[in-house]
Amino acid sequence: MQDVENIVNGQKLFLKPEYQAVFENKKQFEGTTGAVDPKKVEEIAEWTKSWDYREKNLSREAITINPAKACQPLGAVMVGLGFEDTMPYVHGSHGCVAYFRSYFTRHFKEPTPCVSDSMSESAAVFGGLANMKDGLRNCNALYKPKMIAVSTTCMAEVIGDDLNAFVIGAREEAEGELDNIEIPYAHTPSFVGSHITGYDNMMKSILEQLNPPKAEAKDEERINIIPGFEPYIGSLREIKKISKLFGDKIIMIGDHEDQWDTGAGEYKLYAGGTTIADTKTAINAKATISLQKYSTVSTAKTIKNKWKQDYVTCNPIGLSGTDEFVMKLSELTGKEVPEELKVQRARLVDAMQDSYPYMHGKKIAIWGDPDFLLGMVSFLVEMGSIPTHVVCNNAPRKGWEDEMKAILAKSNSANECNLWPNKDLWALRSLLFTEPVDFMIGNVYGKELYRDTGIPLIRIGFPIFDRHHLHRYSISGYEGALNLLTWITNAILDQLDEETKGIAKTDYFFDAVR
Repeated sequence: MQDVENIVNGQKLFLKPEYQAVFENKKQFEGTTGAVDPKKVEEIAEWTKSWDYREKNLSREAITINPAKACQPLGAVMVGLGFEDTMPYVHGSHGCVAYFRSYFTRHFKEPTPCVSDSMSESAAVFGGLANMKDGLRNCNALYKPKMIAVSTTCMAEVIGDDLNAFVIGAREEAEGELDNIEIPYAHTPSFVGSHITGYDNMMKSILEQLNPPKAEAKDEERINIIPGFEPYIGSLREIKKISKLFGDKIIMIGDHEDQWDTGAGEYKLYAGGTTIADTKTAINAKATISLQKYSTVSTAKTIKNKWKQDYVTCNPIGLSGTDEFVMKLSELTGKEVPEELKVQRARLVDAMQDSYPYMHGKKIAIWGDPDFLLGMVSFLVEMGSIPTHVVCNNAPRKGWEDEMKAILAKSNSANECNLWPNKDLWALRSLLFTEPVDFMIGNVYGKELYRDTGIPLIRIGFPIFDRHHLHRYSISGYEGALNLLTWITNAILDQLDEETKGIAKTDYFFDAVR
């Protein structure tokens, strides 16, 4: 057990004899199906690497194993924290909210404000109205928000709680306490969609419920930018930096940069975020740019169909993606591309030429969210890499596959590129054993794939729990592309060092100055 005079971390703690004894004794409860027979375990493990098992694995429909996605309310929480003085409020059990908070906190290494009304067994039977009436008043009394962004979990959705009626009822019973609080709400059932669906539903609700039915006089200088589910704080910072070069009225809607990048000193519950005033006038903008098309599908319908506003999507990851974004800003503002961006672009192209020989021809397996993959795969193709396996568990039903196929078709090795929509990381395991690649790009959940297959993992995506500060960098814009180029190329060089360190055997290639 722990010794107060010598506190050790989990890695060393569980190597102590008493813990090892516990692990050994557990085996007697693991059943009689062969799980305690080392030979049988080894036999089955080897079979799972075969083509025979692969076919069974890829045809699997009844279960998902390691999907590399999260549930809807997680995305809704991110949206809420992108607005000033806003408290995300999840109508559901306390355990769900603890999961959301810990998930974000482990990725960003920052506290994540979020509350719940702690629905229990009785609420599951009789409904959660009483919980919401008390919960909203408590939230206002304790945390003094300007806005409370309400979303739901599985429990509330299964029993059919009506958020509109519940919020109205809570306001009526609050005796004026909630009169000056904005309370947008979105139904975010966890059992369908993913975190990007929840992001979309919450963003749509905030924009619809805070804006008037009709626009006032259009502000021809104002442009909205919706970042989407963006886990890289540096990307938000980079996009705002680029936008600033084109004008002062380009406003990010749902700006969670400061919330998850606070400095040392006195902790502030609320940090940064899009102002409520700017949110309430979003309808008056000349145009809205979404940086993640598939994280804002429903939001787009509101902006295009109800607001009658120009709406475009750009994915500023990699060279061509950033070019498209920059040119769109130039078109919408009527301004020339600033010299600063031209210099950044030239530096990136120079760096890409330097690293091209190392990335060219490398086979890559990659997974993640739909928009992340569109940008990353485009960048890999630009660098001559071969996206051999592209896995997207939360792939949209319409449009995304065609867009991805068009990107893969640009590769000189298009016939070696494979798209795997709606597959999980257990399916990817079979693909890696039967059709191996040189490197993997993905989130922390690829760690077991690396240990199992020995294929190096380059950590890019969400979430990343086991490395620090990567989220502080940008993967968007020309500077972000340079970060991606650096991470991937240096991972390739690291592996090259590993493969050439055998003295007088493999060390004939030693890429260093002598």
